[in-house]
Amino acid sequence: MKKIALLGSTGSIGTQALEVIEKHPENFEIEVLTANNNADLLIKQVIKFKPNHVVIGNEDKYTYVSEALSKYPVKVYAGEAALAQIVEMPSIDMVLTALVGYSGLNPTINAVKAGKQIALANKETLVIAGDLIVSLACKNNINIIPVDSEHSAIFQCLAGEFHNKIEKIYLTASGGPFRGKDIDYLSNVTPKEALAHPNWCMGSKVSIDSASLMNKGLEAIEARWLFNVIPDKIEVLVHPQSIIHSLVQFEDGSIKAQMGAPDMRLPIQYALSYPDRIASDFKRLNFMDYSAFTFELPDTKIFRNLLLAYEAMNKGGNMPCVMNAANEIAVDAFLNGKIKFLKMPDIIEKAMKNMYYIAKPSLEDYQNSDVETRKYANSLV
Repeated sequence: MKKIALLGSTGSIGTQALEVIEKHPENFEIEVLTANNNADLLIKQVIKFKPNHVVIGNEDKYTYVSEALSKYPVKVYAGEAALAQIVEMPSIDMVLTALVGYSGLNPTINAVKAGKQIALANKETLVIAGDLIVSLACKNNINIIPVDSEHSAIFQCLAGEFHNKIEKIYLTASGGPFRGKDIDYLSNVTPKEALAHPNWCMGSKVSIDSASLMNKGLEAIEARWLFNVIPDKIEVLVHPQSIIHSLVQFEDGSIKAQMGAPDMRLPIQYALSYPDRIASDFKRLNFMDYSAFTFELPDTKIFRNLLLAYEAMNKGGNMPCVMNAANEIAVDAFLNGKIKFLKMPDIIEKAMKNMYYIAKPSLEDYQNSDVETRKYANSLV
């Protein structure tokens, strides 16, 4: 029985993780649930899954949540500090970080320091401070098990192969809702159109990142740290069918691929149950439904965010942190109708050119870079 702290329980990954946990009460138990703003859904989840502790990130909603749960045996906390501290509880076996963006960094750091195993669905944590997180994980002998479908696929391909040299990692991308579209088309797309992903059901921020291919850039940086490979060994392939979730090529030329139906519950369950596989009722892949698997290279001239992410990864230091902060501001601005779709890479590029570069940043440097970049990016909106 693993006792799970689920950070971000009301989001897309969080709700699907609860579906997995509900199916396997003999394997998993919820110890902690957290949400940022969705108090009503959080309250329903607490009543159903009966955690011992709950955190609502928005402190203004503390009284509402606390009163709603007053007759239940659960302790209620609020705020960023409580979120970062709750992961240190000795009763927790694993922390599933399903938070969005920068908000996942401090809780993940504290969880690693506290010796908790990590199921990581918050790619931005490694994008922002991958060197710091990996160093802490090694120091504390902690596993970071990826939840993203692509990184889970790579992790599964490496099972039994961790001692063998990786020649190349291929990250597959669906291409999103705008695959094959030109600049003229993209100049007037709406948030609604960008959110309409052809294959996956995801949260709004991840969906926009997928539409701009920034998501694949973030995943490339995450893969660089998770699997200890240099950027030149990470290649993105557009695979519209989203059946091959990623591939690993070894130094003998052999390639392993992990396949499955596009269902995020599968990598979530694998991360929670690792190193074991447990039965599921997920839809099985039927090869007769697919006459062919196709691949193409991404168009980085049109989808510039992917190229910017690689530039940040190659430069290193605090540059991925700067890129990530600018992207979060740009995505939020686009979702709220303040800027056009094609303005997002402009904001990110300007931030990367104008923010102060630090080759070997400390945690405080990362924090300051994030704050200052957000201010600058907001000035460009």
